Amino acid sequence: MTTAQAPRVAPPGSLVPVAEDVYAFVQPEGGWCLNNAGLVAGGGRSVLVDTAATESRTRRLREEVARIVPGGPDYVVNTHFHGDHTFGNGQFTPRAVVVAHEGTRSDTEEAGLGLRHLWPDVEWGETPLTLPTLTFRDELTLHGDGLRTELLHVGPAHTANDIVAWVPQRAVLFTGDVVWSGVTPYILMGSVTGSLRALERLRALGPAVVVPGHGPVGGPELIDATEAYLRLLQELAQDGLRRGVGPLQAAREADIGAFAGLLDSERLVGNLHRAYAELDGLAPGARIDVAASFKEMVAFHGGLPACHA
Repeated sequence: MTTAQAPRVAPPGSLVPVAEDVYAFVQPEGGWCLNNAGLVAGGGRSVLVDTAATESRTRRLREEVARIVPGGPDYVVNTHFHGDHTFGNGQFTPRAVVVAHEGTRSDTEEAGLGLRHLWPDVEWGETPLTLPTLTFRDELTLHGDGLRTELLHVGPAHTANDIVAWVPQRAVLFTGDVVWSGVTPYILMGSVTGSLRALERLRALGPAVVVPGHGPVGGPELIDATEAYLRLLQELAQDGLRRGVGPLQAAREADIGAFAGLLDSERLVGNLHRAYAELDGLAPGARIDVAASFKEMVAFHGGLPACHA
């Protein structure tokens, strides 16, 4: 497979304040494996939400965290199992306790370092598989001296077991990959209907600041935009099934209107695979042939999508 577009060089991320004692680590431009993270540092115990995909990018994140919390975070939260959010765990342990949903722990162990094989030319560095040691099912609150971070299980959405991190005293919501900003959502391993339910729950929290899993920080409008894309996805899937065409052809023929400018548009193919399967009765979050859909995404893109991790 070859990359079908000119390389884009992503600048390193940095921690920026989004509320008092709450920070976002945004990695432009938010494409494949360029995820966001966050820090809650309201005195006493601190919480890092997600890490990064490569050794070098996680070192950058660790340096940025050390500016705010010199000793490093007390907790590292993984919003889901994908490697761009978890591969850096080992740079914060053993000091930090890694926290995740119990399903995320088992999925992380099963997936291992497999993401690295999709883009073998990326300089991944040393990213030892570091599993969560504290897990939960529904909700867990991490208390600092000044702020609390509420971890809420909202999956299946992006994956089978997504969680979000909510800082109610600052109205800041770290969504992981349940919400996207300027980047095409990706729900192949999760659920269309589950995502829509999750977005309703997030909207009901009343966040003032939304830190998405990829792309620029915003407000509740990011929830609305992600929902609008998923509603269109459902319509395209229903139309494709009615016409008897597969996800790849449906994606090639689709008019996605206002969403045409989103990064990584090839994800539409994978998303349609999930949408078709759910319309055929597959349960939200149930296993699906990821490899087959990824091959069709490559065909849609005209080569392997670029990853600048």
